[in-house]
Amino acid sequence: MLFQNKIILIVGGTGSFGKALTNKVLQKKHQIKEIRIFSRDEKKQEDMRKNFNNPKLKFYIGDVRDKESLNYAMQNVDYVFHAAALKQVPSCEFYPMEAVKTNIGGTNNVLDTAIHHKVKKIICLSTDKAVYPINAMGISKALMEKLAISKTLNKDHKTIVCITRYGNVLGSRNSIIPVVLDKIKKKLPILLTSENMTRFLMTMDDAIDLVMYAFKNGKNGEIFIKKCQSAKITELINSILSIKKIKKYEIKKIGVRPGEKIDETLITVEELSRCLNKKDFFIIKPDITDLNYKRYYVTGNIKVEKIKDYSSDSVEIIKGFKLEKKLIESKALL
Repeated sequence: MLFQNKIILIVGGTGSFGKALTNKVLQKKHQIKEIRIFSRDEKKQEDMRKNFNNPKLKFYIGDVRDKESLNYAMQNVDYVFHAAALKQVPSCEFYPMEAVKTNIGGTNNVLDTAIHHKVKKIICLSTDKAVYPINAMGISKALMEKLAISKTLNKDHKTIVCITRYGNVLGSRNSIIPVVLDKIKKKLPILLTSENMTRFLMTMDDAIDLVMYAFKNGKNGEIFIKKCQSAKITELINSILSIKKIKKYEIKKIGVRPGEKIDETLITVEELSRCLNKKDFFIIKPDITDLNYKRYYVTGNIKVEKIKDYSSDSVEIIKGFKLEKKLIESKALL
């Protein structure tokens, strides 16, 4: 009954996450009053409108860079899920200022508008690339997180701001599964960057569970991470070929690409020092809770243990049947 008679706004709602969340919230048990889908892509909105065919869905054309379009969509909204971003690493590397305008400036517009309209809670979606960032996309998302947390320092408003952080979702646009399937379909070689590369494994259901957990439990400035497994890229490719019953296929090694990591990190050592360890989730408590410069120059109170980051090479790395089962259950190969 979380959303009973409530209005929610999904910013960037025509993406994979937005559609999955819409499907989840439209379930009868939630008794939602209205879901507003905000995005700049009219074609995707039209496809989504036809696919769902539900009068509770309302569509708003706009861009997070344009505060006025957000202001129009935000009226009378109870909760906001902010998923709009420039997510492709090469695009952000070529045009970093565009990443700044959308991922940082756009987020600032979403937050300010939500606070102005007295939204009860906003969940901002982030990425593992924001942790120890080495590319423009990750840097912009890291600053997005800092920006979101900074809004919680103002005690004059009651809007709760939380963040979820996760890696690539299996089957999401331009992730490894659709890329490999496209190569197979076109009978082109599968490109392998590094045999040692590992990646976290998350299904769309995992991502939705994480966001819903943050929505139910989140307090101001907290970052939520779902515990998950990982796999080597080579094992992912082999598992896809095995599921497709392909015994031999050309794999071409190309080396690590610009802005790419060997392993991905979801929580730093420094963050683990203020992290709550729940059954299926981690909750990173904010390191700043007020405008207190003394903590930076005089006192200090953070104890950093000699532990390893929560990264894709430090969690359970699965392969073989276990990995194939995970891929099949994700429905990412359909």
